[in-house]
Amino acid sequence: MSKEWLNSALIQQHSLEMRQFMDFRESTLPNGMRIVDVYNSSGLTFTLLPDRGMDIWSAHYNGIPLTWISPGSPHPPDYGRNWLSLFNGGLLTTCGLDHVGPPEDGRDIHGGYTRLRADEISIDRGKTMMRLTAVMHQTSLFGTQLTLKRTYSLIIGEPRIAVQDEVVNLSDQPAPFMLLYHCNFGYPLIRQGTELVVASDVYPRDPAARAGIETWNHYDEAAPNYAEQVFFHHPRILIEDNGSIASAALIRDDIGIEIAWNTGHMPYLTQWKNTRQGIYVCGVEPGNCIPEGQNVARQSGRLVVLQPGEQQTFELMLTILDTAEARTRARDRVQQVQQNGLLITACNLQGYTHKDAT
Repeated sequence: MSKEWLNSALIQQHSLEMRQFMDFRESTLPNGMRIVDVYNSSGLTFTLLPDRGMDIWSAHYNGIPLTWISPGSPHPPDYGRNWLSLFNGGLLTTCGLDHVGPPEDGRDIHGGYTRLRADEISIDRGKTMMRLTAVMHQTSLFGTQLTLKRTYSLIIGEPRIAVQDEVVNLSDQPAPFMLLYHCNFGYPLIRQGTELVVASDVYPRDPAARAGIETWNHYDEAAPNYAEQVFFHHPRILIEDNGSIASAALIRDDIGIEIAWNTGHMPYLTQWKNTRQGIYVCGVEPGNCIPEGQNVARQSGRLVVLQPGEQQTFELMLTILDTAEARTRARDRVQQVQQNGLLITACNLQGYTHKDAT
């Protein structure tokens, strides 16, 4: 079926209710979890979790799963359980806001953001665009006072998720600030034959990753006891592309997805390969940090500190590559940036840039 019926004028001639074509639909699960099911006539559907930082849980395109989800998820926030036992999988799990990486000094792996509940949820329904906005507070008396305002935007007929976050330090003290967008992809989007295309210099995190450095961009069949591999990317960008937008794409012969982000405050990209049997889930993760923890980030000079009253804005976009032409354009764009682009100057991967890099 062609998409000419998505013409705005035709829609308005035939319907007075835009919720027929796209919507944010709020409900509550039996376990008490609030959810927001997001529908768009583009074929892209996904579910938001207001009680887990307004992150994205399940996601599908024309019925095709885009992400891995954990058995029994979505899990309600529980401060008695650790981060890994509460990991929903899902298309987006936000890590931070003060720690991303292994546990340290009472800070759990990847921080406490994922346990935050959304307040001030509002939905703005227009004729061709809809927005959902919510606010999350990561605060502690005499401690951290960080607030994140998140906006999801939909455009009718476009298979795209646009995310904008505004983070502000409301404290009268400087605040360590680590933010990483843990975008998780699963079967059948990720399987043997899928390729990650990105314009960057690539560095392995550790010996396990070093063993796979020659095939960092290719994904294999599921294997028992696979040891995860993590690669850090130093992205390249084109000055003529506003000098700030970077992108990566996961591509197969029949489908793909592009991850694009504004590098103004996010100069890093982490790639997580986990092709383990039964828990086959892989991440493409832009951020203002790499997942090394607050202590190591401070020692390496990579730790971002928000000053009192300081605000930073982050933009992330996920786009389905649903045609051969779209996938070809994504490949060609990455190749052009790899050949002609410049390495982001704010990306500091000192300690990982050694002779095994490619």
